[in-house]
Amino acid sequence: MSKPPSVAVVGAGIGGLAVAALLKRAGYDVQVYEQARRFERVGAGIQMTPNAVKVLRRLGVEEQLRQVAFRSIESAVPPEIVHFDMRLVGLDRNAGAVALAFADGSRVLADAVIGADGVHSVVRELLLGPEKPRFTGRVAYRALFPAARLGDTRLAPVQTKWWGPDRHVVIYYVTAARDQIYFVTSVPEGAEWMTRESWSAKGDLDELRKAYSGFHAEVRAVLDACPGVYKWALLERDPLPRWSEGPVVLLGDACHPMTPYMAQGAAAALEDAAVLARCLEATGGEGLEQALKLYEETRKPRTSAIQAKSSTNTWMRTDADPGWVYGYDAWSAPLGVDELQDNRSGTGNRRGL
Repeated sequence: MSKPPSVAVVGAGIGGLAVAALLKRAGYDVQVYEQARRFERVGAGIQMTPNAVKVLRRLGVEEQLRQVAFRSIESAVPPEIVHFDMRLVGLDRNAGAVALAFADGSRVLADAVIGADGVHSVVRELLLGPEKPRFTGRVAYRALFPAARLGDTRLAPVQTKWWGPDRHVVIYYVTAARDQIYFVTSVPEGAEWMTRESWSAKGDLDELRKAYSGFHAEVRAVLDACPGVYKWALLERDPLPRWSEGPVVLLGDACHPMTPYMAQGAAAALEDAAVLARCLEATGGEGLEQALKLYEETRKPRTSAIQAKSSTNTWMRTDADPGWVYGYDAWSAPLGVDELQDNRSGTGNRRGL
């Protein structure tokens, strides 16, 4: 190659940053375009399950993760390649390279574009057209607050999922020092919430506490200590018919958004990043479109299976073998695999290329 291929990553979430870091290390000319004006906390916890940590380990941020368990992956991406306040409004694939147009009037060219811009992906909409999600009939409340507000009450386990007949709440610490507590819930809600997917809508604490008034004392103590809460609708989307078109491909929530019941959204995005980097390496950077198709073929069966299982909200409610999820290694999984996971036994039929 006379020069390394240029790759534009749209979105600086955990998947976008991971793939940017991996491709930068592999010698690609990578630039990241993020519509937010800066990195900042969004008031939410995130679980890093074993399959996710396998990716973070290769990125070299595992030790930082263990020490702080917050925003460790940002340190793996050179800050000069991340461009903020860049809201994508258009893609033009008719000029040899892909032209990206942004709301501020600027345009950039790239050999390939990775749409890692989340559940409301502009890249996905530009490729496949508008998509209307389905309301699940449930909403989630979430809050992150200082553990000191609990007074003498301390959470015994690191993480607990408390189940009720038609609702649940997950509670865990988000820092190694255990000085911050996060919780997220799922409760039934009427259809008037079906169009609300924003994480920034304020929730009613009295309404939340009433919804969990019959739960364990530990749950009630956490909700009583909570100073404020956010509320958002839980929506579902079907697996997409395709993830790529020419030199443009989707990654993470942009192509396989899932309900949060298995805590696999971020993990799946990290797996995507590792597999996409491997597929580009396998083609030597010369066959970009071939690599993107290989990535899609490899990842779609697994992410579709996780989407389907997560939708049922039964994960780990009873004894089950979680190996098919947590035991997955994105660095050694076969590329170009048609694998239908059996969610009960963890077995499946494999066809290698």
